[in-house]
Amino acid sequence: MAERVGTKRRAAIGGVLGPAGFITAWVAGGAIKDAYSPVREAISRLAAVGASTRPLMTAGFISFGIGVPIYATALRATIPGPAWIAAVVSGVSTLGVALAPLERSATGDTVHAWFAGIGYAGLAATSLLSAWQLARLGATQWARLGLVSGTVSSIALVLSTTDRANGLFQRIGLTAGDVFLVASGIAMATGHFPLVDRNSVRPAER
Repeated sequence: MAERVGTKRRAAIGGVLGPAGFITAWVAGGAIKDAYSPVREAISRLAAVGASTRPLMTAGFISFGIGVPIYATALRATIPGPAWIAAVVSGVSTLGVALAPLERSATGDTVHAWFAGIGYAGLAATSLLSAWQLARLGATQWARLGLVSGTVSSIALVLSTTDRANGLFQRIGLTAGDVFLVASGIAMATGHFPLVDRNSVRPAER
C-alpha cells in the first residue's frame, strides 16, 4: 500500500512539471520572438515551421504532452470517474500539436487545429469532471477550484476562436486549466489531496 501511494505521489509531479514547462516556453518564446504579439497571436505560432522559437515551444509542448498523462495515472488512482481520461487526451493531443506544426501545409494546419481543439477540450474537461466527483465526495473546496478552473478555461478557449485578442484568451484559458493540474498535482504529491478509495467511492485513509 505504501509503495502504491509513493508511486502515485511521484506520478502526480507530472501535473506540475508538464504545465510549468509549457508555460515557461510560451512566456519566454513570446518575449524573445521579434514582431510577435502574445495578445493577438496563438501560442502555436511560436512553434511554426521557420519560427526562431520553434525548438523552445516544441519542447514546451512535449513537456506538457508527457507530464500530464503521467499525472493522469495519479488522478485515476485518486478520483473515480473519467477525469483521468480527459487528462490523457489533453496530453496526447498536445504531442500531436508538436508533431503537426503550423505552416508545413494546409492539411497539416488542419490536423494541427484538430489536435489543439481536442487538447483544449480535454484540459477543461479534466477540471470539470474532477469537480463533479469531488463534490460528490464532499471535498467542497477542491470541487469549487475544479469548477472555476474548468469554467474559465472553457469560456476563454471558446473566445480564443475569435479574431480579437486570440492569443490573450488562449493564454487565459490554458492557464486556468493548468491551475487545477498544478494545484492538485502538488497536493497529491505532498499527501494533502483527498485520497479516495475508488471501490467504495469514499475518502480513504491517508
